[in-house]
Amino acid sequence: MSTATRTRIRLLLPAAVAALAVSAATAAATTSSAAPAAHSATAPDHRAAAKNPKAMLDAWLRLWNGDYTQAEAIISPAFTVHAALLDGGDGSSIRGADGLVAWIDQTRSAFPDLHFALQIDPLIAGHHASVRWTATGTYAGGFPGAKAQPGTTVTFTGTDTLRIKDGKFVEYWLNSDTLQLLTQLHAV
Repeated sequence: MSTATRTRIRLLLPAAVAALAVSAATAAATTSSAAPAAHSATAPDHRAAAKNPKAMLDAWLRLWNGDYTQAEAIISPAFTVHAALLDGGDGSSIRGADGLVAWIDQTRSAFPDLHFALQIDPLIAGHHASVRWTATGTYAGGFPGAKAQPGTTVTFTGTDTLRIKDGKFVEYWLNSDTLQLLTQLHAV
């Protein structure tokens, strides 16, 4: 693999992974078909969400769909990400609510209307929740190495698994179809 190819992949990583990571948010999207406005003024009671995994997943979905007001209520300061990033990283540099929001925001800069929806109902067992999602959005340009034209619609899938501790998400495992996304962006 050439140095130029490695550099392109390293640059693609944050946006692709962020877009894919958004996946977990879809876990709760069973009730809404439209992405909520960022910083919604009608946020639900955060205390109730912290005691109910389904409500936490709903808040997770809203977070990935652009409503960052839920981040502090559902994301532990010790939050860590486990994901195979395009640059070879493992996601460990994404920490806490601020790190997650920055990652999501970076993804949404390339796909401003990115929307996650559930493919199946979430699975909840003890302190873990897992969701299978589909993400759809319109490419706005700026994705390193992408030859797709701005305005190209992309759709990709993934699975998010989250660990809950003390009413907040503390760990996140992402498995997304990055190849599907990069193919649509004509980056591979």
